[in-house]
Amino acid sequence: MELTEGKKAPAFTAVDQDGNKITLADFKGKKLALYFYPKDDTSTCTVQACNLRDGFGDLESKGIVVIGVSPDDAKSHLKFIGKHGLPFRIIADTDKELAIKYGVWGEKQLYGNKYMGIIRTTFLIGEDGKLVKIIAKPKVKVHAEEIAAGFGL
Repeated sequence: MELTEGKKAPAFTAVDQDGNKITLADFKGKKLALYFYPKDDTSTCTVQACNLRDGFGDLESKGIVVIGVSPDDAKSHLKFIGKHGLPFRIIADTDKELAIKYGVWGEKQLYGNKYMGIIRTTFLIGEDGKLVKIIAKPKVKVHAEEIAAGFGL
């Protein structure tokens, strides 16, 4: 299923780094930035997470909730959060169910080798549960500003 702006975001139920259940319905009436990234504590993913950490107060003041998603397990997420002081929750999508549902699990290429992995993408979901903007290939060094701009703030 191809996701497009203006359509309903796919409903989900997942678990965060602390084992708490998260559903899309939890964010009804809120702006949600659901960002998918390949792997905890790798260089580009860390730059992105730290940019979101540094811009978190501004995003929160604009009513935007940030949730990360990667296929790493909860233990890895806890270590990543602790090491970098991340103030947002991260979904442990170990079975890639959420990544597949959002169409971001796919073929990638690194140094000429093809493999399956997360295609870095952020979905901005409005208060009504509809996709406001899909940020393909986010600019990791300015991602917080990109999210705010995507919501028109």
